[in-house]
Amino acid sequence: MHKRYDKSRQKIYAYADKAYVPRGELQTVIKKLQKKIPSAILFLAGAFCAVWFLLPLIFHGIFNIGNATGLAVCAAVMLYACFMTKIHCFLKYFRKRKAGRLITNTAGICAGIILLLVITETGCMIKAACRTPQSGSTVVVLGCKARGKKPTLILRKRLDAAFDYLTENPDSVCILSGGQGKDEIISEAECMYRYLTEKGIDPDRLYPEDQSTSTRENLTFSRKIIDDNHLNPHIAIATSEFHEYRAGRLADSLGLDYSAVPGRTPGYLFATYYVRELYGILYEWIF
Repeated sequence: MHKRYDKSRQKIYAYADKAYVPRGELQTVIKKLQKKIPSAILFLAGAFCAVWFLLPLIFHGIFNIGNATGLAVCAAVMLYACFMTKIHCFLKYFRKRKAGRLITNTAGICAGIILLLVITETGCMIKAACRTPQSGSTVVVLGCKARGKKPTLILRKRLDAAFDYLTENPDSVCILSGGQGKDEIISEAECMYRYLTEKGIDPDRLYPEDQSTSTRENLTFSRKIIDDNHLNPHIAIATSEFHEYRAGRLADSLGLDYSAVPGRTPGYLFATYYVRELYGILYEWIF
């Protein structure tokens, strides 16, 4: 009995010896893991954002400069996370040369400028979307792609925002601005007219405008309808929240006093359209 007990105890000690990690080695392992934590977090963040930018493509077949840019940035982040140590070593070696310092400093300055632009544009978007409309304003709904005879999700959100405002302001009228694209069977204006009348809005309150093909034309042609029909010149622009700033700038250039009736973009689509709008705002600023 005692011999069996001794053998069992010897086996336990043998396993304990194998499992034992010296304190110095344990600290080394912990330090290695701590160094990998930032890389792991960065990689997971990049992967999460990549999925976010892929969702519009997966569910709606939407692929534009917004999610293309987002996916490119996410891929760069994940690659950096995978090879962070090697990249840092290379940059350390590269910056020893004058040309290397010039290139990396220039890249850093460019990255800073881009970040500043993104922050500034985002601030402009938020401020524009928060412009509370006056009561009795003329609503201008900016068109977006129609699918068959039904509005797409983005357009439906804009129309729902306009519907809520028109319901709360029974004396207001609404201009529905949007032409017909090559892949659309009816104009966006007609699609919007059908949607709002089906929800109970009096057709006499609606003014379809079906010739425009851009945001600038939306507002230019809407201005003509306002002048021709002696409507309230203060307009409430019903568009997506990220689009309110650029639309407002164009309205201001046409001499229109404007406010915002923003439609809320679904979360899984927001990143793609937000990034695309950054390009749109930059284009307006430059040209």
